[in-house]
Amino acid sequence: MAGAMADRSKKPYVVAVAIQAIYTGLFVVSKAAFDSGINTYVFIFYRLAAATALLIPIALIDSTCRRSRSTTATPAPALSCRLLFKLFLYALLGNTFTLNMYNVSLKQTSATVGSAATNSMPVATFLLAVLLRMEAVKLRSRSGLGKLAGVVLCLAGVLVIAFYTGPSIRPLAHNPVFAQKPNNVSSGAEWIKGTFLLILACATWSLWIVLQVPLLKEYPKKLMATALQCLFGALQSFVVAVVVERDFTKWKLGLDIGLLAVLYSAFLGTGALMYLQAWCAEMRGPVFVAMWSPLALIFTILCSSFFLGEAVHFGSIFGGILLVGGLYSVLWGKSKEKENNITSVVPEESQVQGDRVAIQEKHEEGELTSQV
Repeated sequence: MAGAMADRSKKPYVVAVAIQAIYTGLFVVSKAAFDSGINTYVFIFYRLAAATALLIPIALIDSTCRRSRSTTATPAPALSCRLLFKLFLYALLGNTFTLNMYNVSLKQTSATVGSAATNSMPVATFLLAVLLRMEAVKLRSRSGLGKLAGVVLCLAGVLVIAFYTGPSIRPLAHNPVFAQKPNNVSSGAEWIKGTFLLILACATWSLWIVLQVPLLKEYPKKLMATALQCLFGALQSFVVAVVVERDFTKWKLGLDIGLLAVLYSAFLGTGALMYLQAWCAEMRGPVFVAMWSPLALIFTILCSSFFLGEAVHFGSIFGGILLVGGLYSVLWGKSKEKENNITSVVPEESQVQGDRVAIQEKHEEGELTSQV
């Protein structure tokens, strides 16, 4: 019994590490595919189309099972034209625009920078929530100062990655599996542009995350909402890819890294990640999931050096450390704020309970007096 409990308590930690390992693979295989010559816009279309083929049947089965099991729950609203249009716009923001921008910037920078930039997403989400008045910042409190420090550290990390290269570390492998071609090495201007595009992509993705909260209150079928956004994103990305790349001979996928990257990003990067993150967040909370994201940066530095032959620069590592510091600072501020809210609620509840007891005692005294 004790052994089973111990295994159950370890599961969230194992899953959290597995999530970061999947993210690492996503960064590395995507970068390798782009370096091999696959068009980034065509890649996104294939990724979203494959993810749609995976998620639509699962969403339909899940919806049918929930309807058959639950007879008392309030049914989800029908998919009206207004709701479908909203899903279309959210897909345009979160899938078509964000993923295309992220992959273009990943091609111009490195897998390490792409991994480091994702650590800014919780900070960007918090900042957007503040701007949309969904979150408050009390600058006179420790929690507010922690959040503000996190934003400053993230901005500093972005500037360091963009403008400071520093000495480079030699690749771990002399003959990497997916060696980078000389013409794929970015210039200084492309590197700066790619870094800021990465942060912009993380910001728009964070906005998409913030917008999912009211969307899922309106339409609580999470799987179906995600599947439909993937479907709309695939249709939109097809139009974008056709406009950018009209030579359909370049759309062909062979038995190479391009096909591997598409399948990996669709099935592991979308299907498995979505389930594992939801399970881990349900078991230990979203903060527990977010606090493990710096592990992907460490994995990516090692894997990109070994498999891609990337020369990791000190500026990328130092900027990544600042981004990680910003992430943990915001998470610390959020945890302190939660603690303060709990401690402020408990005395209020105690006071209410005390008032109720006093009223009850007075009522009983009144009854005794009337009986006398």
